[in-house]
Amino acid sequence: MQRSTRSRGLRSCLAAVTAATTVAAGALTVSLTTAAPQAVALDNGLARTPPMGFNNWNATHCDASFNESMVKGVADAFVSLGLKDVGYTYVNIDDCWAEPSRDASGNLVPHHTRFPNGIKAVADYVHAKGLKFGIYTSAGTKTCNAANGFPGGLDHEKQDAKQFASWGVDYLKYDNCNNQGVDAQKRYQAMRDALAATGRPILYSLCEWGQTTPKVWTWGEPVGNSWRTTGDISDKWSSMIDKLHINDDLAQYAGPGHWNDPDMLEVGNGGMTATEYRTHFSLWAMMAAPLLIGSDIRNASATTQSILKNTDIIALDQDTLGKQATIVSSSDGKTVYTKQLANGDRAVALLNENSSSKTISTTASAIGLGGSSSYRLKDLWSKATSTTSGSISASVPAHGTVVYRVSRG
Repeated sequence: MQRSTRSRGLRSCLAAVTAATTVAAGALTVSLTTAAPQAVALDNGLARTPPMGFNNWNATHCDASFNESMVKGVADAFVSLGLKDVGYTYVNIDDCWAEPSRDASGNLVPHHTRFPNGIKAVADYVHAKGLKFGIYTSAGTKTCNAANGFPGGLDHEKQDAKQFASWGVDYLKYDNCNNQGVDAQKRYQAMRDALAATGRPILYSLCEWGQTTPKVWTWGEPVGNSWRTTGDISDKWSSMIDKLHINDDLAQYAGPGHWNDPDMLEVGNGGMTATEYRTHFSLWAMMAAPLLIGSDIRNASATTQSILKNTDIIALDQDTLGKQATIVSSSDGKTVYTKQLANGDRAVALLNENSSSKTISTTASAIGLGGSSSYRLKDLWSKATSTTSGSISASVPAHGTVVYRVSRG
C-alpha cells in the first residue's frame, strides 16, 4: 500500500522464509531446501496457510473515515457478505490509531476521536463476530505517518507487546520507519521475543520492505510469519505487476508458517479494471500470498465481492502444501505459472501483460503433471471444465489471467 504522507516503499511486511516441511502439528518447521540456508521457522503455530483478512490502509490512509465505526462495520460486513465463511479472518487496523504521544507511564494511547472507547472495545467487538483483530506499529521511534509521527515500538517492545496482548490483539504488522539505523534483524527479533513472552498467539507480520542487506527473506523464517518483499503497492496495473515480479524468484522461501508478502490487495479500490483485479487476485493466490482486502468492503460492488469470494481461487492460496507458484515460461509479456497442490493437482495461470488478447499455451508435462494420457481442466473463473491429452491453451484478454486446476484423468 502507498501512504500519501510518506515515500514509496515504506510499508513492507516480512514473514519467515524458506520452503519448509512440517514435522508435526505445532512442531518446529525445518527448511530442507538446498538453495537457501537452513533455518528453524518461528514456532508459534500460526499462519499454517497464508492469513486472510482486511487492512484499512489502502482504502482510508489516515483519513477521518478511519475510526471505530468503520472497523466495526468491516467486521459486520465480513459476516453479512459471507467473507468470513470463505476464510477471511483478520480485521486489522493500520497507522494513525494512536495519539501522537505516550502517556506518563510510557503506554500507547488510542486516539481519543477515532477510538473513543479504546482498542480493547474494538477487539472485543471483532472477537464477538468470531473474527480476529490486528494492529500496527513500526520498528522505529515513530510510525510511518510523516504528518504526525505516532510512537513506534523501538526500545518499547516488551511494554507494547504486553499492551497489545492485554487488548486481545491477534496480529501485529510491524513497519520499518524511523528505525535510527539499528540493524533490522535485531529490531524485528526484539519484538518477536516480546510477543512470545506475552503468551498470547499473535501472528507477526514483518514490514521491512525487502530493502536491507541481507534480504529479509533470507533471515525472516525464524522471526516472523510473513514478510513484505516489496515497497507499497498502489491501485494501478503497473504497480501490481511490479510487486508480482519481485516475488517471482522467491518461491523457495515460502511455506507453512512463513510467507512472502507482496503487499495488500487493491481489489475494489477503483484504479484497475475488473479483468485486472481478477489477475491481481489470481496471482496473489498462486503466490501463496496473504490475502488482505484493502478496499472498504462495506461498499463492495457485486463484481468486487465475486472476485474476493471466488472459493476456487482462494483454495489455491490456502492449499495446505504451501507451495508458491513458479514460472514455467515467460516471453513477450506472456507468462505461465504453475503451483503444486496437496492432492497432486497442479494450478496453472496464464498471464497476459499485453494490451491485446494473446494465445498462451503450455503442457501438462511442462507444469509437472506428466505421465497420463488424459487430464481434466477446470477454469477457475468461468467454471468451465474440459479434458485434454496434455495441451493447455487459452486466448487470454489484455491484462487478463486464465487459471486452470489440472488433474490427471
